[in-house]
Amino acid sequence: MNATDEFWMQRALALAEQGRGHVEPNPLVGAVVVRDGKEVGVGWHQKFGGPHAEVHALAQAGEAARGATLLVTLEPCCHHGKTPPCTDAIMRAGIARVLAAMEDPFPKVAGKGAEQLRAAGVVVEFGLCNLEARRLNAPYLKLLTTGRPYVHAKWAMSLDGKIATRTGDSQWISNEGSRARVHELRGRMDGILVGIGTALADDPLLTARPPGPRVACRVVLDSHGRLSPSSQLVRTARETPTLIVVSAACEKLPAFPDCEVLPIAPDATGRPDLGCLLDEMGRRRWTNLLVEGGADVLGSFFDADAVDEVHLFVGPKLIGGANSKSPVAGIGMTRIEQCRAWRRDSLKTLGDDVYVRYLKEF
Repeated sequence: MNATDEFWMQRALALAEQGRGHVEPNPLVGAVVVRDGKEVGVGWHQKFGGPHAEVHALAQAGEAARGATLLVTLEPCCHHGKTPPCTDAIMRAGIARVLAAMEDPFPKVAGKGAEQLRAAGVVVEFGLCNLEARRLNAPYLKLLTTGRPYVHAKWAMSLDGKIATRTGDSQWISNEGSRARVHELRGRMDGILVGIGTALADDPLLTARPPGPRVACRVVLDSHGRLSPSSQLVRTARETPTLIVVSAACEKLPAFPDCEVLPIAPDATGRPDLGCLLDEMGRRRWTNLLVEGGADVLGSFFDADAVDEVHLFVGPKLIGGANSKSPVAGIGMTRIEQCRAWRRDSLKTLGDDVYVRYLKEF
C-alpha cells in the first residue's frame, strides 16, 4: 500500500458518506475500482436493502475490472442477506487485489469475506485509512458491539455558556444557519429525544424541515405522563412517530392517540432507566439518537457516560445571570481530573455562530 492507494481510499470514504441517513442500520460503504492508475468504476451503498458499493463499482467498471484493484471501506460481505454476497461479484469480475480499510465485525462476515477471496487467489489487504473508516461507521459499530444506538447530544448556547435566560427564554440563541444544520441532523436520525420539561415549555415539533432521508421517531421522557394531549407532538403523531417513555411505576398509563406509550423500569431517581431505554432502542435497530435536552436530560445522559458525539452551537450573545440555565445539569463531576477529554472533530462558522463537533476517543 502506498500514497496512491491512500488517495483512492480517501475517494472511497467520501463516496461512502453519501449513504448517511439512507442505509442504516447497514454500514456506510464506498468502493473504487482502479486499473493502471485510473478510476474505472465507483459505487457506494445507496439505500437499505439495495445493492452494495462493490456491486455498483464493478458494474460501472465492466470488463475493465479484470486484473484491477478494488478499494473498499469495509470488508466485502460473503453471505446472503437482502442481496447476494459481494465476494461472488468480485471473483466473477476478475478483481486481482482488494484493499479494505477495515474488517467487518458483523459475525457472518468477520474475516470470512477475506478468506473466500484469498482462497480464490485474490490478494486482500486491510488497514489503509482504518481510523477514518472506523469513524465513518462509528454508529454501525456501536450498535453491532453494544446493542445500543450511537448517541448525539446537541445544544445551542451563548458566549457565556447559557441555554436560556433566568426566565427560561431561549429563542433564539443561534442563527438561521445553525438551526438549518440542526434540521439536517434531525433528518438522518432514528430518534430525537427531549425531556418533559422541554416538551411542556417549548411545545416543539421535533421534525426535520425540510425533510431528510429518515423520519425520526420523537421521544419524550415523561415519567408521570404529563404531556398534554393538545401538544404538537401528540396532535401530529399520526404523521410522525411519537414515543412517550413513562416510568413502569406510573400508576396509570396515559392514553395518547396515535402515540406509543413505553413503560421503562425506573432508576434510583424514579425516572425511566436510560440503560434499559437504550437497550430497547437497540432492539428496534435504531442506529442514531439525537438528544436535544433540556439540561436535566442532557445531564442524565452524560452522567451515564452514554453520549458519543456532541454538536455544540455557540451564538454571539451574552446572557449573564447566576440563575440562567446552563446546558448540562445532572450530578456532574466532583474533580476536573474526572472529566472526559473530548476530541474536536470539526469546527465551522455559520455566519457569526460557531458549530463544533466533539467525539469520544475510540
